[in-house]
Amino acid sequence: MLATFLAGVVPFLSAQSIQITTTSGDLRQALSPQPPVTFSAAPSAPANARIVIDPTQRFQQIDGFGASLTDSAAWLLETRLTAATRQKAMRSLFDFNEGIGLTILRQPMGGTDLARSHYTYDDTPRGKKDPALAHFSIARDEEVILPALREALDVQPVIKIIGTPWSAPAWMKTPESFFGGKLRPENYAAFAQYFVKYIQSYQAAGIPIWAVTLQNEPLYEPTDYMGMKMTAAEQRDVLRDHVGPAFAKAGLTTKIMVYDHNWEHPEYAATVLGDARAAQYAAGTAYHCYEGKVEEQSTTHAQFPDKDIWETECSGGKWQKDRAFSLTAELVIGATRNWARAVVLWGLALDEDGNPHAGGCGTCRGVITVDDKAQPTTFHPTVDYYVLGQASKFVRPGAHRIASSEALGLMNVAFENPDGSLALLVLNTGNAATTFTVEWQGRSAAISLDANTLATLVWQPQGAESISSK
Repeated sequence: MLATFLAGVVPFLSAQSIQITTTSGDLRQALSPQPPVTFSAAPSAPANARIVIDPTQRFQQIDGFGASLTDSAAWLLETRLTAATRQKAMRSLFDFNEGIGLTILRQPMGGTDLARSHYTYDDTPRGKKDPALAHFSIARDEEVILPALREALDVQPVIKIIGTPWSAPAWMKTPESFFGGKLRPENYAAFAQYFVKYIQSYQAAGIPIWAVTLQNEPLYEPTDYMGMKMTAAEQRDVLRDHVGPAFAKAGLTTKIMVYDHNWEHPEYAATVLGDARAAQYAAGTAYHCYEGKVEEQSTTHAQFPDKDIWETECSGGKWQKDRAFSLTAELVIGATRNWARAVVLWGLALDEDGNPHAGGCGTCRGVITVDDKAQPTTFHPTVDYYVLGQASKFVRPGAHRIASSEALGLMNVAFENPDGSLALLVLNTGNAATTFTVEWQGRSAAISLDANTLATLVWQPQGAESISSK
């Protein structure tokens, strides 16, 4: 059943009953079931304290929620945990019932800052080139990444995997380096084949690639970890003239997402998607959270309503201090309320010191922390785990966002699941407890929500079958 919680199985929900699960900023409540409330014909609350649910207004479909099973995360899970503890961690991350049911993994194509080293799938000695990609190999990923992905898929077969390069092989770039630089135009065709070989190689290894983005954060050139500059015009040409046709020739149906960087530059996506020949190969736009406003996702949707939007990276870390909970909760609600089909955080796992990392972020926070100082080594969920779980455990892939009115001091977003059940996420952003009403089909229910607390409300209309707990 949909409302199966960490503490056990909750009885079937009638049309008059709302089951409530909460997480508070201090984690005193952490995916904690609350007493259910009942719909009635009671008078409505004041207009600014009402959330009106209208399932007849349907918006984007949801693909899921997740993070990145980086080289760092895979190494920690595969080498620092015992087999039994690793299986427990996998179930806590990917199982709907025993855990939070993550269903998206954004996988780096090679090294990143959250890796033990810098590498791509076709590295050559400096000055040597491999335009035929004769030396292409994913053998490096067979060490820990592919085994971890297989274990995740064993727990949750519906996981969708998004592949993203932080850099092309250095020999394709100018200057010839992992750090910064640009793709040489004469290597655009080889870059397209690099994606084709990646998808085919992962498929042969038992890992289907559902989507790719052409470049992680193409407007940023890092100096101490892998990266590559790619302007919007360059990405348009690479997609239109090389990657798109290469996928079509190879018979690949893998989705291609454009941009994959911060909200502050929606004009980037507009340049790529504004070219009809390039746009025919693009599924939509990937956004990151670090700069700009989430509402720019709606700007892109308004310009290109036939293309989808995903939020594909957002990391928490020590810099957030006491705002870690609220920022992640606001992201989950804000991104989905602005057309995102997925909300994806950055590293799935890091150790207690934010390691391993190869340059870049040394203060990032994983969805779980692998505690290597404990004996034996164990893992602990972070605040991001619980916030993601408030959505991923109850909003299933294939759900549609539905209309929900805004209420003063409360952020909210509502969904209708494939089984017809409804899920409403509500965040009390204030410093005091508040009471509001949920209104649906002419009835209402009064809800009290503590300050700095995120609640998920779930109810099952009469006649609808509950989601399978499998």
